[in-house]
Amino acid sequence: YPPTMLYIVREGKKSLVHKAKKGVQKDLLKSATFWKSLKLFAYSQLTSLVRRATLKDKDHATKYEKVHNFKVHTFRGPHWCEYCANFMWGLIAQGVKCAGKGRVGNCGLNVHKQCSKMVPNDCKPDLKHVKKVYSCDLTTLVKAHNSKRPMVVDMCIQEIESRGIQSEGLYRISGFSDLIEDVKLAFDRDGEKADISVNVYEDINIITGALKLYFRDLPIPLITYDAYPRFMEAAKITDPDKRLEAHHEGLKLLPPAHCETLCYLMAHLKRVTQNDKDNLMNAENLGIVFGPTLMRAPDLDAMTALNDIRYQRQVVETLIKNEDILF
Repeated sequence: YPPTMLYIVREGKKSLVHKAKKGVQKDLLKSATFWKSLKLFAYSQLTSLVRRATLKDKDHATKYEKVHNFKVHTFRGPHWCEYCANFMWGLIAQGVKCAGKGRVGNCGLNVHKQCSKMVPNDCKPDLKHVKKVYSCDLTTLVKAHNSKRPMVVDMCIQEIESRGIQSEGLYRISGFSDLIEDVKLAFDRDGEKADISVNVYEDINIITGALKLYFRDLPIPLITYDAYPRFMEAAKITDPDKRLEAHHEGLKLLPPAHCETLCYLMAHLKRVTQNDKDNLMNAENLGIVFGPTLMRAPDLDAMTALNDIRYQRQVVETLIKNEDILF
């Protein structure tokens, strides 16, 4: 080639090399940006998973505590303190006796008034004083029967899952009220021997109605008055992870028997939602049904209680959807 042509060729090669280098730099920059974004995304997801995993710790003891309900009592004849074993002196009001309202929750422990402050929270009601299943304090019932959960909850859920979990409108459709009342009377009369099989109650909505009635009749709701404000605050949080943490904190406020029963119920309702193609009951629909059933506003005015219904639904919906994380 002539000298001029050689120069042009060389310059062309330089230009091509320069362009290639710039192209490589741009690709490297894009790649670095991509990996940085991916790293940040992966970190945020990992952080979220770790935070959610920490919610699965077992905060609730399996031992159910029940506080003694001591009342000043006048004992007839000589009596000794069942805590310190010393004589209870005096003619009237010699000590205190564990006696619940209407005798329900009465374990009958007799102690000095000063000893009552040192007695552990191990009240176990005498079964003969627990006359009912419905309208009985939940912890009192499980302590008296030495069970993890009320038998009405276990038996109704087992019956529903064995023959009615795909029934359209499950929990939304009401059963015949007189037959629901019959189921209630059967549990109050026969306890765990109550017959709620298909041979006696063919309509599954009677069993779902009886279960909802049990929760409505609890003197202290399943989600207790003490925990209610915390759950209301949790429902109003917009960040998903923080909302889950707040619900977890609310669960810590529940008595162990209440938490165990709620856990069992939410696992059941989760299984109901897994059949929503047949029963048409998703978590939102179940939240509408169970929100006011499981939690009640403690001494709020009518307008505030009405406004709370929306958040009650959201609480139950969150508990169902995140049952595997929260419990």
